[in-house]
Amino acid sequence: MPQLVVLTGAGISAESGVPTFRDADGLWEGHHVEDVATPEAFERDRPTVQRFYDARRAALAGVAPNPAHQALADLERAVGEDLLVITQNIDDLHERAGSRHVLHMHGELLKALCRTCGGRYAWDGELVSEPGCPGCGVADLRPDVVWFGEMPYELDRIAAALSKADLFVSIGTSGAVYPAAGFVQHALMYGARTLELNLEPSEGSHLFHEARHGRAGDLVPAWVREVLAG
Repeated sequence: MPQLVVLTGAGISAESGVPTFRDADGLWEGHHVEDVATPEAFERDRPTVQRFYDARRAALAGVAPNPAHQALADLERAVGEDLLVITQNIDDLHERAGSRHVLHMHGELLKALCRTCGGRYAWDGELVSEPGCPGCGVADLRPDVVWFGEMPYELDRIAAALSKADLFVSIGTSGAVYPAAGFVQHALMYGARTLELNLEPSEGSHLFHEARHGRAGDLVPAWVREVLAG
């Protein structure tokens, strides 16, 4: 079976009701990005940043995986470790659909990161009350989310996967945020076929061998059926 690497972005979760990264007015759920998604914002106004992510964490209970998430989980069940999903999303919808081989390059909303000991812990409660770290006890937890100016997770592992991919598929991404926007070029450099599945052409759409445009909930299940049909 070919090695399949799939990159997912905000577009796949938007169909489940998860707000996309930024609205047309440049705000992120009513906040300027620089006020809730930078290390400087956390230093400047820790309670506001904690409340923002506490609310987003709580809201995950009200959304569910959609047919695109389910189709990728079905594909993994068929091909096993030959499929790797790299997601820019911080929700847990891939896992709730049944996917197990998932890399969260921008962190996870359902984890907390201790700035004192560096531990990363499963976390489904709030952080605004400044609870102690499960590891070291110090009250220095923050959302385990990669903010602007910080290094995404697992870049070495991602680069290795892209270098071995036979097919790279980008789903629901803008093609504007690096380093993820450069993954298609990395895959092409090593000879992979490339496919874009997106609501509309991304900024890097011209780089793909093939691009299909429409709702992820329609496109992804159709593509998975093609793969499984051989």
